[in-house]
Amino acid sequence: MSEFIMITGMSGAGRTKAAKSLEDLGWFVIDNMPPALIPKVAELAQAPGSSIDRVALVVGTRAYLDEVMPAIADLRSGGARVRVLFLEASDEVLIRRYEENRRRHPLDDEEAPSGLADTIERERAALEPVKAEADVVVDTSDLNDHQLRERLVELFGGDSPAAGMQTTVVSFGYKHGLPLDADMVLDCRFLPNPHWVDELRPHTGLDPDVRSYVMGFKETGEFLKRLEKLLDLLLPAYVAEGKSYLTIAVGCTGGRHRSVVIAEELGRVLRRRGYDPNVTHRDVEK
Repeated sequence: MSEFIMITGMSGAGRTKAAKSLEDLGWFVIDNMPPALIPKVAELAQAPGSSIDRVALVVGTRAYLDEVMPAIADLRSGGARVRVLFLEASDEVLIRRYEENRRRHPLDDEEAPSGLADTIERERAALEPVKAEADVVVDTSDLNDHQLRERLVELFGGDSPAAGMQTTVVSFGYKHGLPLDADMVLDCRFLPNPHWVDELRPHTGLDPDVRSYVMGFKETGEFLKRLEKLLDLLLPAYVAEGKSYLTIAVGCTGGRHRSVVIAEELGRVLRRRGYDPNVTHRDVEK
């Protein structure tokens, strides 16, 4: 059975870079793919004797918005495994990238110019239905080329996990902004903050003393206990619905102490349930 990845998302968020990374991983990549031609590509890939078993299709924004989701549905109805990768980035980052590259946004209308910020806002609104149906959303705002490649290797470089759903846990600081690619967001700012303990402030949640401090409160244990019950309900339901990827974000004020400890603990919870989560700490060095 052939596998397909549909690469879509915001213009400037890294679709071309993602395509190159997948090509390096052995995927047959077709850039700027018109959705109307997807059935023909699927027919060729699934033909007897075809040596193409993993295909990545990069679908741009211009003129294709109404055709993307029907094309994906048709592909899935033919029995192929299809995953949708949506690349996201903040408005500020997208504007900076366009200004640095001096490129014109593909949806910019020369006859009725509205400014880059308004154009990005229009594209974001138009792509919202596609994002809602995506299997995985990757926020590239804080990722360089190497980090984006590493993220794609984690997602698409190997076989699917035995549990049927690949999980990621990321800690973050609210003052640095919420992760745009999170499926679930957990707020642990209700816990006492090690930042106000002089001897703990220079360290992070990866330090044993910081972990002991955070885990030493009754509220922490109660929070984790109730979270485990919630996950026991949600995880099997996500798998039953065919969800391939789940990203859980854990936030505190700065992203260096409490969220790091809770994210590590959540990783242990998931491992006890047969998952192999990727645990990362976005803001631990900020």
